[in-house]
Amino acid sequence: MTAHTAGTRPPQVRHIVLWRVAGETPQVRHCNAQTVSAAFEGLRGRIPGLLDLEIGIDVSGVDYACDVAMTMRFEDAASLERYAAHPEHLRVRQELGDLRTARHQVDYFLDPDQ
Repeated sequence: MTAHTAGTRPPQVRHIVLWRVAGETPQVRHCNAQTVSAAFEGLRGRIPGLLDLEIGIDVSGVDYACDVAMTMRFEDAASLERYAAHPEHLRVRQELGDLRTARHQVDYFLDPDQ
């Protein structure tokens, strides 16, 4: 993931992840969504290059919606790559285990002129 030329500052990267979580009832899924949210909130200030983190739990109530959405902004693509292998991130992934039943991700470069 590279999108800059020599002599220019690498663009920041937006990392968006959506999850469905396990649970037989909406109440159990909501509780599990809160667990996912709290786990990732705990990464604030622990990951070099992570500039922003926002996480929310779905309130739409529609059956096709994901349960949790998270957006992160990284200094550059290298910071995102380091995050993916960071021990704290790997710990959270392992702790959550099978709690997440589906995961969708989008990463894109931010326009420095906006």
